Amino acid sequence: MKGAVAMAEEETRDIRLRRLRMRSWRRGMKEMDLILGPFSDGPLAELSAAELDGYEQLLQENDQDLYLWITARIGAGDKPAGPAGLAALLERIAAHAAERFGGPRRS
Repeated sequence: MKGAVAMAEEETRDIRLRRLRMRSWRRGMKEMDLILGPFSDGPLAELSAAELDGYEQLLQENDQDLYLWITARIGAGDKPAGPAGLAALLERIAAHAAERFGGPRRS
């Protein structure tokens, strides 16, 4: 049986994107399905390998936390929270969600 590292090295970008799409659409919290699913159908493919690593890290987070981090970036809210190293990715997801749902974007 191959180890996780060996399997990860063999995974093509296309397979990785399909796996991330599935995880994005099957979150467990419907609100996150509706935010991350469409993001995974479009802008996800534009991310670099390093950004995909960050996206995978985000997918490991609790849905309730992730929902708050993203929605805090849509409209007027408190200072955005979340992992500092992933702020740009959270902003990108929030901008995509705001565009889809017609919500105001905080400047």
